[in-house]
Amino acid sequence: MNITAFIIAAVIKIALVVFIMLTGVAYTTWLERKVIGRIQNRWGPTRVGPFGLLQPLADGIKFILKEDMLPDYVHKGLFILAPMLALAMSLIAIAVIPFGSTITVGGYTTALQISGMVRPDGGISDINIGLLIILGATSIGVYGVALAGWSSNSKYSLLGSLRASAQMISYELALGLSLVGILLLSGSLSLREIVNSQSGTWSLAGHNTHIPHWFIIPQIIGFFIYLLSAYAETNRIPFDLPEAETELVAGYHTEYSSMKFAMFFMAEYVNMFTAACLATLLFFGGWHGPSLSFLHLPAIIQALLPVVWFALKVFFFIFFYIWIRGTLPRFRYDQLMAFGWKFLLPLAIANIIVTSLIVAWRA
Repeated sequence: MNITAFIIAAVIKIALVVFIMLTGVAYTTWLERKVIGRIQNRWGPTRVGPFGLLQPLADGIKFILKEDMLPDYVHKGLFILAPMLALAMSLIAIAVIPFGSTITVGGYTTALQISGMVRPDGGISDINIGLLIILGATSIGVYGVALAGWSSNSKYSLLGSLRASAQMISYELALGLSLVGILLLSGSLSLREIVNSQSGTWSLAGHNTHIPHWFIIPQIIGFFIYLLSAYAETNRIPFDLPEAETELVAGYHTEYSSMKFAMFFMAEYVNMFTAACLATLLFFGGWHGPSLSFLHLPAIIQALLPVVWFALKVFFFIFFYIWIRGTLPRFRYDQLMAFGWKFLLPLAIANIIVTSLIVAWRA
């Protein structure tokens, strides 16, 4: 494969993944409104299209056509840059997430066919420090929120951005430490290697069992810390203090309108997908699932099964996000900060110590 064909294939792959991701984001808003509507004994979207399925399209057209207001006295350059930075960093994090088995042709990772079967590759890129890149990109995304509040030249926006910065930095510590146990067990920063180390089943008393070799079993405490920290990182209930509309009007995006306003919410939902994908890859075996060879499925279906298992696990976590939002109330800010620093952080450190001792003992 020459370099031109490789670049064209890469561009097509990037465009396809971005299109699928943004479409998924749009219909996650529809799913969220329908599920929360059912939880609260109401209908949710029903008017636009069958079952309200065209509501995300109508919302997108509204955001595009709505007048884009630029308030006086804002710092215009940073005011415009902030939502772009938040969305760009969330999409960069998605770029290194693998979602299936890799196919290598001529030394390049591609989506070309092998043995006549078109199979999905492992995502946009395959990097051996993918986990570090995701943590770094999501950390830089905090600057988008901070710049939005400061550049708006509004006290409400500034207070919302200060809340968001303190909250996200605080819970980033617990989130990062919750993943150290996974790194100790897998011995790699590569998401693909972490998933491959979870293949097979557990061996108990010298006999293989039918329990999948997923890291959720030895790292249940790490998963608990990761899940709560991911809620706080994505500003979701019960940790949505930066957008506490009863106290701060609308938080850091109070002065935004039109597509710039929508870009913050697109970044939030993309970050939800990133957190769900990471939970799937690190704790639940990624694209590994039960074998269905006894069904004698067509080869093309068998080739797509890894992506199906991966998508089902991610959907479960997205649904869990929505379920929690419709169930739990919002924390007070002092409760939120105390929970992160006084409970999650010491628990994460204790989990690292115990996991290190177990790994060292086994060695």
